Amino acid sequence: MKLFVSLALCALVSFAAFAADEAKGSSKYAAEFVKHWKTAKDLTLAVADAMPPENYDFKPNPEEMSFGEQIAHIAQGNYSYCARMSGATSSPFAKPAKFDKATVMKLAGESFDYCSEIVSPMTDDQLNQTRGQGTVRELSMGVATHMAHHRGQVEVYLRLKNIKPPTYKF
Repeated sequence: MKLFVSLALCALVSFAAFAADEAKGSSKYAAEFVKHWKTAKDLTLAVADAMPPENYDFKPNPEEMSFGEQIAHIAQGNYSYCARMSGATSSPFAKPAKFDKATVMKLAGESFDYCSEIVSPMTDDQLNQTRGQGTVRELSMGVATHMAHHRGQVEVYLRLKNIKPPTYKF
């Protein structure tokens, strides 16, 4: 009987610990990241949409990626960083055969959604896990920085074509 009571108490304590872990839910940081990530997605897609389809192959100089390649590169970075955040060993990114407007805008939108799905349910404990040289939280800052850097570049491409970039909305 003592053994049964001991086992029952152990099970109850284990269940309570598990339930407490589950009750933590996603972190406040994850919710804030996803909120701002949605804003970043909307602006990035508005920037991508502002360029006419016939200018998706535009390069300011031969060493640069084309406008379409830059948008696809944003998607590639999103997939790569967020796959690492999830602990995946490879990214679901597939390089497109062409870098036309419809293809890369779809790819970019899906990459932002992929990241939101990865980050949204994360707890603080998961965000603090180490992945490679940094934490998941640091990777979330890295993906946002990478995306903003390349989006800034394509905004310059728009200006070079005398197109005013969309306004950032916080």
